Amino acid sequence: MRDWGTYGSVHVRYGKAIRGGIPRRRTVLTVPEFDWVVAGLRQWVEQARPLLDAADHPALWVTERLTRVSVDHLNKRFAVLREGAKLDPALTRHCLRDSYVTHLIEFGYPERFVQEQVGHAFAATTAIYTSVSNDFKQKTLKTALKRVYAPGDQRQNEGER
Repeated sequence: MRDWGTYGSVHVRYGKAIRGGIPRRRTVLTVPEFDWVVAGLRQWVEQARPLLDAADHPALWVTERLTRVSVDHLNKRFAVLREGAKLDPALTRHCLRDSYVTHLIEFGYPERFVQEQVGHAFAATTAIYTSVSNDFKQKTLKTALKRVYAPGDQRQNEGER
């Protein structure tokens, strides 16, 4: 998308490593259903980050002391926002990742694409985090029922394709 400029992807340099290995790198692509992230990234990079004088820092998310924003800080900040929104305390920042995987599956993205987006080495790992909504299950079943139990002439036409 031309409108997204350089915000159509984020390069992850220090992704979670396989036990004993080096951090895994990957590129996470912006998908149309989550294009709202472009405005947030653009605002951070073009307006907020320059206030920190972090031009030469290799990390995207930096603190006022020019260190990388820590996972612990993100978790604490998420907890504050969650409490302010009166959401269930069981909701964690990692739940957002699980939701992202679920939504990509529900939007129809291929499993391999989803697996690469979240940086899983194995499809089985991605499957663990996937729990589609009841609405999605019902729509999927309805489509299958229509396909199987369609009027006879419609099934024949579909079979000829």
